[in-house]
Amino acid sequence: MRFLLDAEQRAFADSLGAMLTAARTEPVVRTWARGERGPGRALWRRIAGAGVFALAVPEEYGGVGARPVEVAVAFVELGRHAVPGPLAETVGAALLLGEPALAKRFLPGLAAGGTLATVAASGTDALDGDSADLRLSLTAEGLRLSPGAGPVRASLDPARRLAPLAPGGELLTPAPAVGRALTWIRLATAAQALGVGLALLDRTVAYVGQRTQFGVPVGSFQAVKHRLADAKIALEFARPLLFGAALTMRPADVAAAKLTACEAAYTTARTALHLHGAIGYTAEYGLSLWLTKARALLAAWGTPEECRDLVLADGLSSR
Repeated sequence: MRFLLDAEQRAFADSLGAMLTAARTEPVVRTWARGERGPGRALWRRIAGAGVFALAVPEEYGGVGARPVEVAVAFVELGRHAVPGPLAETVGAALLLGEPALAKRFLPGLAAGGTLATVAASGTDALDGDSADLRLSLTAEGLRLSPGAGPVRASLDPARRLAPLAPGGELLTPAPAVGRALTWIRLATAAQALGVGLALLDRTVAYVGQRTQFGVPVGSFQAVKHRLADAKIALEFARPLLFGAALTMRPADVAAAKLTACEAAYTTARTALHLHGAIGYTAEYGLSLWLTKARALLAAWGTPEECRDLVLADGLSSR
């Protein structure tokens, strides 16, 4: 199986990364966490203009067709830059709204970036439910268009604002493609986590190269090198699992990729916090934006235990 990205995919990653670097996402994340939507909405439109959300939308509705590998490529970059908002949920919404009448009604707005969508199962909180334009609730009756959301609740990641969706609302379809949508959401979440981990590693390597003790850079100490090497190996091991899963889109493969990428990002976050020392704990220091996201993504759309169970069940069923 081929895991290397081709020239077009690498160029897509480079251009998206350059655009996000120029956009200076850190202040956008902080304003989003405070509930101020203007800068985040502007960034969202630029991301949509780069074609990110079109990757999950059929051509006849303004997209480019299902491109899971390119979705993974894009979401690694979104994770690197800690971009806020219901990113994975918007991709999942595109899959849930696949019936022709619903697709014609909703998908052009998703692809163009004019619509922010969030998704939640009944009884659970929705990411950015307070500010999403399209709130989809998965209930026992099917997929409903929620009429609103409740108050925002505290989250591990201040930029991941969680709110319960209001009950009731229009029943869009009694039989949404829940399994397929969940697989795409998990793939996007895994890619985000890998990007978060890579950003944490880059920032930590730069920091230990500048910080000195006993007149030498901290990064020259053997113990520090070992911690960084362990983090690097974990992230690099997660990368082929992510892109391999994007090729097969088997639920068990995607669950394995999410488990591995999220745990690698969390391991890297712990290493980054340890090597930064007390400054890493402060909300004012930029590292915190990635630290909290790594912890939050670990349980988003499938805890490590749930992902392990899915992988093990798939392995046993194939014996």
